Amino acid sequence: MSVHNKSFKEQILEGIPLELPQAKPHDTSINHAPKRKAILSKEEEKLALRNALRYFDKKQHAILIKEFKEELDSYGRIYMYRFRPEYKIYARPINDYPAQSKQAAAIMLMIQNNLDYAVAQHPHELITYGGNGGVFSNWAQYRLTMKYLAEMSDEQTLVMYSGHPMGVFPSHKEAPRVVVTNGMMIPNYSQPDDWEKFNALGVTQYGQMTAGSYMYIGPQGIVHGTTITVLNAFRKIKKSPIGGLFVTSGLGGMSGAQPKAGNIAGCITVCAEVNPKITQVRLDQGWIDEKITTIAALTQRVTQAVLNKETVSIAYLGNIVDVWEAFDKENITIDIGSDQTSLHNPWAGGYYPVGIPFEEANAMMANAPELFKTKVKETLCRHADAINKHTEKGCYFFDYGNAFLLEASRAGADIMADNGIDFRYPSYVQDIMGPMCFDYGFGPFRWVCASGKPEDLEKTDRIACEVLENIMKAAPEEIKQQMADNIQWIKGAQDNKLVVGSQARILYADAEGRAKIAEAFNQAIAKGTIETVILGRDHHDVSGTDSPYRETSNIYDGSRFTADMAIQNVIGDSFRGATWVSIHNGGGVGWGEVINGGFGMVLDGSKEASKRLKSMLFWDVNNGISRRSWARNEGAIFAIKRAMEAEPNLKVTLPNVVDDTLIDSI
Repeated sequence: MSVHNKSFKEQILEGIPLELPQAKPHDTSINHAPKRKAILSKEEEKLALRNALRYFDKKQHAILIKEFKEELDSYGRIYMYRFRPEYKIYARPINDYPAQSKQAAAIMLMIQNNLDYAVAQHPHELITYGGNGGVFSNWAQYRLTMKYLAEMSDEQTLVMYSGHPMGVFPSHKEAPRVVVTNGMMIPNYSQPDDWEKFNALGVTQYGQMTAGSYMYIGPQGIVHGTTITVLNAFRKIKKSPIGGLFVTSGLGGMSGAQPKAGNIAGCITVCAEVNPKITQVRLDQGWIDEKITTIAALTQRVTQAVLNKETVSIAYLGNIVDVWEAFDKENITIDIGSDQTSLHNPWAGGYYPVGIPFEEANAMMANAPELFKTKVKETLCRHADAINKHTEKGCYFFDYGNAFLLEASRAGADIMADNGIDFRYPSYVQDIMGPMCFDYGFGPFRWVCASGKPEDLEKTDRIACEVLENIMKAAPEEIKQQMADNIQWIKGAQDNKLVVGSQARILYADAEGRAKIAEAFNQAIAKGTIETVILGRDHHDVSGTDSPYRETSNIYDGSRFTADMAIQNVIGDSFRGATWVSIHNGGGVGWGEVINGGFGMVLDGSKEASKRLKSMLFWDVNNGISRRSWARNEGAIFAIKRAMEAEPNLKVTLPNVVDDTLIDSI
């Protein structure tokens, strides 16, 4: 039977086809990953080919070896483009998937959402966001994984090794259906070139955060976090966002959320992006209001917007350094500034040098990588110098967790504080999200309506809002601002048209809020008011991630370079009821710079789901609050004491705070 005559379910169950599908032409209309630099020796290239061919019957090797060698030479990776499915990839309603396990079907839905053309940054390379955040390394892995998920039962667990489905193993109903690891290297092999090499060999991948854990919900996730960040940044400088100017960069993947967040906050947003395709995508999606291609037109438009106190998001198709420098020259006041390029990946498409056309820079990246690296470092220094000029005029600049300050410092930029140890500018976690949200247990809780019905999402929005409003009535003053911000967010969520891909929502909630919202969903499912709901969160949360320059940058007891919290988190989630769990090396700040974990949980209206959600969600938040409390973070001490009062079985070691005058006297 021709693949064109096979149904979606039949193609899923086929897995890797016995007969080779037709080779596919390279689709130039799709936003593709840049060519990776040639890093393998001749013998290692042979090893990469052996590794790729082991997915296929020997009778196909003679044809595929030539094709895979050409891919390796042309793109620096073996993606197996021939095996891209014929069907459209998107988050179908859960009942459309062939599956013996509803939990496994939910995971299939989430995998396809991550690879939806409307969601993924480089869908043909199986990259969801961040330039290299992969769901899989190749299409054989995708096909085999979907087949395993379709055939497995609730008495089995699928084990994923950095994109490779190692196999389905016997387990039990209360065990996770899938356990994911990504990029878990021996520590001495976590340098950037190690990723290039071992990814090219096909033996590991960079899962980013929610890319390789099947929990990305499009830019909406970071829209919410950026909205909260922008609102609080303006609060810090005691200025209304109305008429205020926010300057940043990056429209690919998650960072496309910045202009939408600026609109919700009510300010003027200028976001620079060098890639013309992704800029047009964001314009077509409505995530930006206007696109401008010259600096002269940009300065004129921004001057007008400030004068009229507009709420508008403007994409500048060009390099962000030109924007900072031009605004300094024209004396345009930048109120708050940041950067959201993928600087965790500076040498392979995450950040582009100023003054070099986009396609020319891509060619340099692959063919002259050392020159490209030199140009990027020079650009980082210019970028930092321009920011410094604006901050001297009063601009509030914060690092948005993309490793901008870290990579700028490594490039030799004037970015260090007077003590020569700290950065001149704070991370947004240090200044905003850490002390105001994470320490109190507030972080990015999210859910997906597995029916695919917009009306289910509307119902869950109303349920969540009611729960939060009831909690807020008795909430202590310390957390009322967080509660109010999130109630305002959820009330406006439908109007802001945030859905891209799956019918998903995000809000910041603490352990109490998450558990009560989840229980209300589960009860609504049991009554037939809504259908199956998939819970999750961003890894960028209270407990899931150990990242010394981002999530744990406001940990000051010396432990921010340890990763116990993330590892304990994923282990604890796995036996407390998560449907799937993941743990990754790398994330928003780079390979070797962070360990982060995530989960997914399916709510089906059952008593068992109710039991699981209460156990797991309580741990998933309070693990991190405990660690932050032990680091002597004042908000976390308050929060964990409150948690112990609510749960008699929780007993946490509390710190005894030393009088600073006693320490200073030594």
